[in-house]
Amino acid sequence: MKTWIAFWSIVRKDMQAYYLKPPNVSWGLLFPLAWTGMFLIRSGQDSHSLLSVLPGMIALSVLFGTSSMLAVAVTFEKKAKAFERLLLSPIPLYLLMLAKTSGAVLFGMFNALVPVLLGFWFADLSGADWGMAVPAVLLIAVVSTFLSLLLAILATEVFEVQTLSNFVRFPMIFLCGLFFPVSALPLFLQPISFLLPLTYGVDILHHAIGGEQLLPPAVDFSVLAGFCLLLFMLSLRSINKHWIG
Repeated sequence: MKTWIAFWSIVRKDMQAYYLKPPNVSWGLLFPLAWTGMFLIRSGQDSHSLLSVLPGMIALSVLFGTSSMLAVAVTFEKKAKAFERLLLSPIPLYLLMLAKTSGAVLFGMFNALVPVLLGFWFADLSGADWGMAVPAVLLIAVVSTFLSLLLAILATEVFEVQTLSNFVRFPMIFLCGLFFPVSALPLFLQPISFLLPLTYGVDILHHAIGGEQLLPPAVDFSVLAGFCLLLFMLSLRSINKHWIG
């Protein structure tokens, strides 16, 4: 019981302390909102065009929301030596890191509401399969968070994490099928797309909202869950190497 009280205390503290930090507002909220507005204006009143880009806008909002939140939470606490104190707490390391990443996951899912609500305003989303879309958003948030954690472990300043994250985030915007199909990429780039976890999350969202799909949903969910587990295990290994060992 005490372990779970500690877990939720860490989550609540991170959410209260870091949600409105400037890097979160600029990269986590304003940047995805600007992209969403740009594509909504571009789509105009064409419902088909909007449905084709809405999955990408949702994934983009989640990706930037989670990575910005975690960059702020981890690097600020590393500078304040707060992580050393947390590592001394009597809870398992894996549970501690799940607590540290849960706030970023929730922040990313909150970000996903922005394009969804705007989508309801501009288009008819009554045919969307939300029973498939919501778990996809959750998995995208988790895999983006664990990927950002892996990068945040290597940096000491927020701008360093943001720079490292941009080397990953911006290529994914063009390689993961966010705004145009993976099949439209040059042949030599298509294999790279399938090495990126966001490709599978976006494919689920395209299937759930627009009816288009690249792979069967069961394959997408399985691969995405596998990426979540792999990235989390790599993060724990890196923490043991850089912070504990």
